[in-house]
Amino acid sequence: MAEITAALVKELREKTGAGMMDCKKALGECDGDLDQAVDYMRKKGLVAASKREGRIAAEGVVASYIHGGGRIGVLLEVNCETDFVSRGEEFREFVQDVALQITAQNPLYVRREDVPEDKVRYEMSIYMEQALNEGKPQNVAEKIAQGRLEKYYKEICLLEQEFFKNPEMTMEQLVSSMVAKIGEKISVRRFTRYVVGEGIEKREENFAEEVMKEMTK
Repeated sequence: MAEITAALVKELREKTGAGMMDCKKALGECDGDLDQAVDYMRKKGLVAASKREGRIAAEGVVASYIHGGGRIGVLLEVNCETDFVSRGEEFREFVQDVALQITAQNPLYVRREDVPEDKVRYEMSIYMEQALNEGKPQNVAEKIAQGRLEKYYKEICLLEQEFFKNPEMTMEQLVSSMVAKIGEKISVRRFTRYVVGEGIEKREENFAEEVMKEMTK
Protein backbone atom coordinates (compact mmCIF):
# COMPACT_ATOMS: atom_id res chain seq x y z
CA MET A 1 0.00 0.00 0.00
CA ALA A 2 1.25 3.49 -0.87
CA GLU A 3 2.31 5.78 1.97
CA ILE A 4 -0.33 8.41 2.73
CA THR A 5 1.82 11.46 3.46
CA ALA A 6 0.70 14.70 5.05
CA ALA A 7 1.56 16.52 1.81
CA LEU A 8 -0.74 14.21 -0.16
CA VAL A 9 -3.59 14.74 2.32
CA LYS A 10 -3.04 18.50 2.11
CA GLU A 11 -3.17 18.44 -1.69
CA LEU A 12 -6.44 16.51 -1.66
CA ARG A 13 -7.88 18.94 0.88
CA GLU A 14 -6.96 21.85 -1.41
CA LYS A 15 -8.63 20.12 -4.36
CA THR A 16 -11.83 19.20 -2.56
CA GLY A 17 -12.08 21.44 0.51
CA ALA A 18 -13.11 18.37 2.50
CA GLY A 19 -12.01 17.50 6.04
CA MET A 20 -8.60 16.05 6.79
CA MET A 21 -9.88 12.71 8.04
CA ASP A 22 -12.15 12.30 5.00
CA CYS A 23 -9.18 13.01 2.71
CA LYS A 24 -6.94 10.58 4.55
CA LYS A 25 -9.57 7.84 4.39
CA ALA A 26 -10.21 8.42 0.68
CA LEU A 27 -6.48 8.20 -0.12
CA GLY A 28 -6.25 4.99 1.89
CA GLU A 29 -9.17 3.49 -0.01
CA CYS A 30 -7.55 4.48 -3.32
CA ASP A 31 -3.99 3.41 -2.48
CA GLY A 32 -2.72 6.97 -2.56
CA ASP A 33 -4.01 7.78 -6.06
CA LEU A 34 -5.07 11.45 -5.93
CA ASP A 35 -7.44 11.42 -8.92
CA GLN A 36 -9.15 8.24 -7.77
CA ALA A 37 -9.50 9.74 -4.30
CA VAL A 38 -11.27 12.79 -5.74
CA ASP A 39 -13.70 10.52 -7.63
CA TYR A 40 -14.21 8.44 -4.48
CA MET A 41 -15.10 11.56 -2.49
CA ARG A 42 -17.44 12.81 -5.19
CA LYS A 43 -19.33 9.51 -5.08
CA LYS A 44 -19.60 9.83 -1.29
CA GLY A 45 -20.96 13.36 -1.62
CA LEU A 46 -18.02 14.89 0.22
CA VAL A 47 -16.80 17.16 -2.56
CA ALA A 48 -20.28 18.55 -3.08
CA ALA A 49 -20.38 19.33 0.62
CA SER A 50 -16.98 21.02 0.53
CA LYS A 51 -18.13 23.46 -2.17
CA ARG A 52 -20.32 25.06 0.47
CA GLU A 53 -17.30 26.00 2.59
CA GLY A 54 -17.20 29.48 1.09
CA ARG A 55 -20.76 30.23 2.07
CA ILE A 56 -21.67 32.17 5.19
CA ALA A 57 -23.37 30.21 7.97
CA ALA A 58 -24.78 32.94 10.19
CA GLU A 59 -28.04 31.30 11.24
CA GLY A 60 -28.36 28.36 13.60
CA VAL A 61 -29.03 27.75 17.25
CA VAL A 62 -27.52 28.07 20.69
CA ALA A 63 -28.54 24.80 22.34
CA SER A 64 -28.21 23.53 25.87
CA TYR A 65 -28.08 20.07 27.37
CA ILE A 66 -28.25 19.27 31.08
CA HIS A 67 -27.23 15.81 32.28
CA GLY A 68 -27.39 13.92 35.55
CA GLY A 69 -29.93 16.06 37.37
CA GLY A 70 -27.98 19.23 36.73
CA ARG A 71 -24.46 17.85 37.31
CA ILE A 72 -23.17 18.52 33.77
CA GLY A 73 -24.26 21.27 31.40
CA VAL A 74 -23.30 22.09 27.82
CA LEU A 75 -23.93 25.30 25.89
CA LEU A 76 -23.32 24.91 22.18
CA GLU A 77 -23.55 27.12 19.09
CA VAL A 78 -24.03 25.41 15.73
CA ASN A 79 -24.48 27.51 12.60
CA CYS A 80 -26.21 26.88 9.29
CA GLU A 81 -27.15 29.13 6.36
CA THR A 82 -30.90 29.64 6.80
CA ASP A 83 -33.39 30.02 9.59
CA PHE A 84 -35.57 27.43 7.84
CA VAL A 85 -32.93 24.71 8.31
CA SER A 86 -32.17 25.79 11.89
CA ARG A 87 -35.80 25.10 12.82
CA GLY A 88 -35.86 21.68 11.15
CA GLU A 89 -36.05 18.44 13.09
CA GLU A 90 -32.98 16.88 11.43
CA PHE A 91 -30.80 19.87 12.29
CA ARG A 92 -32.06 19.96 15.88
CA GLU A 93 -31.38 16.24 16.32
CA PHE A 94 -27.89 16.73 14.93
CA VAL A 95 -27.20 19.56 17.38
CA GLN A 96 -28.46 17.36 20.23
CA ASP A 97 -26.04 14.60 19.18
CA VAL A 98 -23.17 17.09 19.21
CA ALA A 99 -24.17 18.26 22.69
CA LEU A 100 -24.28 14.65 23.90
CA GLN A 101 -20.84 14.03 22.39
CA ILE A 102 -19.42 17.00 24.29
CA THR A 103 -21.08 15.81 27.49
CA ALA A 104 -19.81 12.25 27.18
CA GLN A 105 -16.33 12.74 25.68
CA ASN A 106 -15.28 16.11 27.13
CA PRO A 107 -13.39 17.67 24.19
CA LEU A 108 -11.48 20.84 24.94
CA TYR A 109 -11.54 22.45 21.48
CA VAL A 110 -13.68 22.27 18.34
CA ARG A 111 -10.79 21.64 15.92
CA ARG A 112 -7.03 21.24 16.08
CA GLU A 113 -6.49 24.76 14.73
CA ASP A 114 -8.03 26.02 17.98
CA VAL A 115 -5.36 24.40 20.16
CA PRO A 116 -2.88 27.09 21.31
CA GLU A 117 0.56 26.76 19.70
CA ASP A 118 2.33 26.82 23.06
CA LYS A 119 0.18 23.86 24.18
CA VAL A 120 1.08 21.91 21.04
CA ARG A 121 4.80 22.65 21.51
CA TYR A 122 4.62 21.58 25.14
CA GLU A 123 2.88 18.28 24.36
CA MET A 124 5.30 17.58 21.50
CA SER A 125 8.27 18.16 23.80
CA ILE A 126 6.84 15.70 26.33
CA TYR A 127 6.29 13.04 23.65
CA MET A 128 9.81 13.57 22.30
CA GLU A 129 11.32 13.17 25.74
CA GLN A 130 9.27 10.02 26.32
CA ALA A 131 10.46 8.48 23.04
CA LEU A 132 14.09 9.40 23.66
CA ASN A 133 13.90 7.93 27.17
CA GLU A 134 12.63 4.74 25.57
CA GLY A 135 15.96 4.54 23.75
CA LYS A 136 14.71 5.57 20.31
CA PRO A 137 17.07 7.46 17.97
CA GLN A 138 16.23 11.09 17.18
CA ASN A 139 14.59 10.49 13.79
CA VAL A 140 12.47 7.62 15.11
CA ALA A 141 11.58 9.59 18.24
CA GLU A 142 10.26 12.44 16.08
CA LYS A 143 7.90 10.09 14.22
CA ILE A 144 6.72 8.51 17.46
CA ALA A 145 6.13 11.94 19.02
CA GLN A 146 4.15 13.07 15.97
CA GLY A 147 2.01 9.93 16.18
CA ARG A 148 1.29 10.57 19.85
CA LEU A 149 0.41 14.18 19.06
CA GLU A 150 -2.11 12.95 16.47
CA LYS A 151 -3.67 10.70 19.11
CA TYR A 152 -3.81 13.69 21.49
CA TYR A 153 -5.70 15.72 18.89
CA LYS A 154 -8.24 12.90 18.55
CA GLU A 155 -8.83 13.01 22.29
CA ILE A 156 -9.21 16.77 22.79
CA CYS A 157 -10.64 18.06 19.48
CA LEU A 158 -14.37 17.55 19.01
CA LEU A 159 -14.30 17.11 15.23
CA GLU A 160 -11.56 14.47 15.41
CA GLN A 161 -13.22 12.37 18.09
CA GLU A 162 -15.06 9.16 17.25
CA PHE A 163 -18.83 9.72 17.27
CA PHE A 164 -20.00 7.95 20.42
CA LYS A 165 -23.09 6.55 18.67
CA ASN A 166 -21.00 5.16 15.80
CA PRO A 167 -17.25 4.80 16.55
CA GLU A 168 -16.55 4.09 12.86
CA MET A 169 -17.41 7.72 12.11
CA THR A 170 -15.61 10.85 13.31
CA MET A 171 -17.51 13.96 14.30
CA GLU A 172 -16.06 15.72 11.27
CA GLN A 173 -17.57 13.00 9.08
CA LEU A 174 -20.88 13.39 10.89
CA VAL A 175 -20.87 17.11 10.05
CA SER A 176 -20.01 16.36 6.40
CA SER A 177 -22.85 13.85 6.15
CA MET A 178 -25.30 16.44 7.50
CA VAL A 179 -24.05 19.05 5.02
CA ALA A 180 -24.62 16.61 2.16
CA LYS A 181 -28.06 15.70 3.53
CA ILE A 182 -29.52 19.17 4.10
CA GLY A 183 -27.63 21.05 1.38
CA GLU A 184 -26.27 23.85 3.57
CA LYS A 185 -22.99 24.66 5.23
CA ILE A 186 -22.93 23.62 8.89
CA SER A 187 -20.37 24.85 11.38
CA VAL A 188 -19.87 23.86 15.00
CA ARG A 189 -18.69 27.23 16.20
CA ARG A 190 -18.11 26.99 19.93
CA PHE A 191 -19.14 25.28 23.13
CA THR A 192 -18.73 25.42 26.89
CA ARG A 193 -19.00 22.42 29.18
CA TYR A 194 -19.78 22.90 32.87
CA VAL A 195 -19.40 20.28 35.60
CA VAL A 196 -20.65 20.83 39.14
CA GLY A 197 -17.69 20.90 41.53
CA GLU A 198 -15.15 20.92 38.71
CA GLY A 199 -11.70 21.37 40.18
CA ILE A 200 -12.76 19.96 43.54
CA GLU A 201 -11.41 16.52 44.39
CA LYS A 202 -14.10 13.87 43.90
CA ARG A 203 -14.46 10.28 42.82
CA GLU A 204 -14.04 9.41 39.15
CA GLU A 205 -17.16 8.65 37.12
CA ASN A 206 -17.63 7.41 33.57
CA PHE A 207 -19.78 10.16 32.05
CA ALA A 208 -19.79 8.46 28.62
CA GLU A 209 -21.45 5.38 30.11
CA GLU A 210 -23.94 7.55 32.02
CA VAL A 211 -25.00 9.39 28.86
CA MET A 212 -25.46 6.13 26.94
CA LYS A 213 -27.57 4.69 29.78
CA GLU A 214 -29.76 7.80 29.85
CA MET A 215 -30.33 7.60 26.09
CA THR A 216 -31.46 3.98 26.25
CA LYS A 217 -34.07 4.51 28.95
